[in-house]
Amino acid sequence: MPWNLWTILKNYIGKELTEIPIPFNFCEPLSMLQRLVEDYEYSEILDKAAMASDSCEQLAYVAAFTVSSYATTSNRTAKPFNPLLGETYELDRTDDLGWKCISEQVSHHPPVVAQHCESKNWICHQEFSMTSSFKGKYLQVKPLGMTHLTFLSSGNHYTWRKVTTNVNNIILGKLWVDHHGDMEIVNHKTGDKCALKFIPYSYFSPSEQRKVTGAVMNAKGEVVWVLNGTWDNKMEASKVAEKRSQVKGKQVLETEAPVVVWQRRWPPLEAEKYYNFSEFACQLNELEEGVAPTDSRLRPDQRLMEEGDWDQSNEKKESLENKQRATRRARELEAELAAQEGRPVPQYEPIWFKKEMEPITNSVHHLYKGGYWECKEKQNWSVCPDIF
Repeated sequence: MPWNLWTILKNYIGKELTEIPIPFNFCEPLSMLQRLVEDYEYSEILDKAAMASDSCEQLAYVAAFTVSSYATTSNRTAKPFNPLLGETYELDRTDDLGWKCISEQVSHHPPVVAQHCESKNWICHQEFSMTSSFKGKYLQVKPLGMTHLTFLSSGNHYTWRKVTTNVNNIILGKLWVDHHGDMEIVNHKTGDKCALKFIPYSYFSPSEQRKVTGAVMNAKGEVVWVLNGTWDNKMEASKVAEKRSQVKGKQVLETEAPVVVWQRRWPPLEAEKYYNFSEFACQLNELEEGVAPTDSRLRPDQRLMEEGDWDQSNEKKESLENKQRATRRARELEAELAAQEGRPVPQYEPIWFKKEMEPITNSVHHLYKGGYWECKEKQNWSVCPDIF
């Protein structure tokens, strides 16, 4: 690790790191908005889930989908760009993959991304934030927020939260990523649940590296499917047979032959030359006509980095951040003036999302309020702020 990164992190052991500037050479030319869209790289799993014969089989596929989003991190340790407040990213893959997605940075302190993705079979939305701290030898990232997935034909509504991530060998050696913790996926319509365990890496059991196990249970708490695999390669699901045996007083589940519910598509051999991006990731920053002026594709510092002009990119990044700070200071001064005059204090409002009570979980969530694709069709972006 370059000395300049260690000199920064050594002063923040055990502290929150989301606002600490990370050296430029540890970034990749994608924003966090684009990185989160990579959750849908294996969206065909959701299309299979939509056609499942019953809700428990559907939940097994949903579980595989949640695991698939971690695959790209097995050989990618670079940090994506922090989006500017009001920055957006759209990806319309309706023609080939059957879905389209819009994301927006709805808060900067703390940083929060709101995302809405829809297809003819399902709608998925999430609010993503995180806390991060330096533990001395590793960096720990704890995601916050929840993901919601609804299948339109059945109305089955699922929720889950992401697990903890560790970035290891911060001081010495090659960086590598591990995910660990428990994930519970709940079907709020039927009461079915899936319990997934991401097993942490242990030097004493290397065969367990990147392993994920789980079980799908119906509303009665009976195990219906058993899941096994790794988060960097594939997941298999085995249906529990009707016959169940007892061994030393403990129930043993007899399962049918396993079915592969997710298989990773490995990056091209030359991927190391371009940040270990998958083919899907390489497509995310391709320029498209008609996107909003706040779209990550149009962010100049990120574009310059992709083109290899790191010096200009670093200068432009500093310029954009200074512009954002000036805008925030102006907003704070306006709030102080309003308070002194007894007027309502103006709050920042996202363009495409609104903080509302989410009816399934009864929690406050940034929900898509609509309008983006209509504005794109009309090419009327008058509501967009000037952030670049």
